[in-house]
Amino acid sequence: MANELEQQNNNEVEANEEIPSMEDLFAESMEVKIGDTVKGEVLTIDDDKQVIVGIEGAGVEGVVPYNEISAQPFEEITDVLNVGDVVDLVVVKQIKEKENGSFLLSKRRVEAKKVWAELEEKAANDETITVPVTRVVKGGLVVDAGIRGFIPASMVEDYYVDDFSPYQGQELEVKIVEIDPKENRLILSHKEIAAEKRKQERAEKLASFEEGSVVTGKVARLANFGAFIDLGGIDGLVHISQIAHHHVKHPSDVLTEGEDVDVKILSVDEENGRISLSIKELQAGPWDDIEEKAPKGAELDGIVRRLVDFGAFVEVFPGVEGLVHISQIAHEHVATPADKLSEGQEIKVKVLDVNPEEQRLSLSIKALEEAPAQSQDQSGSRSEAKKRSTGGQKKSRPKNNARQNKQNVSDDDTGFTMSDILGDQLKGFSFDDED
Repeated sequence: MANELEQQNNNEVEANEEIPSMEDLFAESMEVKIGDTVKGEVLTIDDDKQVIVGIEGAGVEGVVPYNEISAQPFEEITDVLNVGDVVDLVVVKQIKEKENGSFLLSKRRVEAKKVWAELEEKAANDETITVPVTRVVKGGLVVDAGIRGFIPASMVEDYYVDDFSPYQGQELEVKIVEIDPKENRLILSHKEIAAEKRKQERAEKLASFEEGSVVTGKVARLANFGAFIDLGGIDGLVHISQIAHHHVKHPSDVLTEGEDVDVKILSVDEENGRISLSIKELQAGPWDDIEEKAPKGAELDGIVRRLVDFGAFVEVFPGVEGLVHISQIAHEHVATPADKLSEGQEIKVKVLDVNPEEQRLSLSIKALEEAPAQSQDQSGSRSEAKKRSTGGQKKSRPKNNARQNKQNVSDDDTGFTMSDILGDQLKGFSFDDED
């Protein structure tokens, strides 16, 4: 009898262990909390494109809506989940209506958690990531970093961008500027990457240029001191003095923005990233074939460019100036060139002499004018008066005047000889000692 009672008690204990009570089952289901990560086995995929799963260890079901299936794009649910799969899921909320399960679950958010963790690690290590641009919005670019990321407009490039539409669908290398998983906030920047890339490209481009070589560029912008030429992603400067052989008041007088020009590379400063260019080095010199353009005896149109004590410099071709000595301005005595001429005045001149080697032109204005007529009586009277005034004395040497004239012009870097500058002032004078 005792054995039978013992056996009966054992059977009751085993029965109690095998069949959990309703309280136990309820307690187990209560362990599922919002925000928990649970394992769920895919039971079925219903007609509403929802995945029904059984939550392991809880004895309850849950539902994974279509938009919570994956963080990555997919076409068919079976590309991601199939019946029998066991996956990690996040508990989003409890469903009061239990037709489709007791809890709303998300596989996408599990993936997002992993992505956030990876991104936080990359941010800590100052690593970059590559992301596709999924949408262009008013304030910048929306990208897919496994989770939604945003690149503000000011962080897209290291220069102003007016239209972001070309960025749609592009992949950009970015740095993580700000990351906050709790706020679902991921701010990225392409600006630093772009700046560094442009710097490297500029250095490589700069190294490819050689002094003395000729390249084609486009006039990017004009300034008072010269023109910046785009040489394919890198700008070089043509100083205003290197635009043309003739004087250029402003680069816009010769060049137009957007114009294609050939330039010669004068120097490359890799350390400071500068390229000096010249346009005039590729042009024929103004003194080339000067003997053909301005032969001796030729009559030319010119513009008075400078007035000096001993004459006037007249431009007869762009970059070519000749000297009209004061003695060649008019037949009558001229005290100072300014009495007869003014800078900018247009005049006609005659070529007296041309020296291409020394780049000098001797010009005359009076040679094109008829000399005033003088009567015999006037000539004789002047000669007699001259004799009386000198008392029959022979002319003395104007040593001091000659020396003074020479000193006055020695500091003037005109390129002309003393003979050119003094003209016929010394005619009639003798420098030999006479009794």
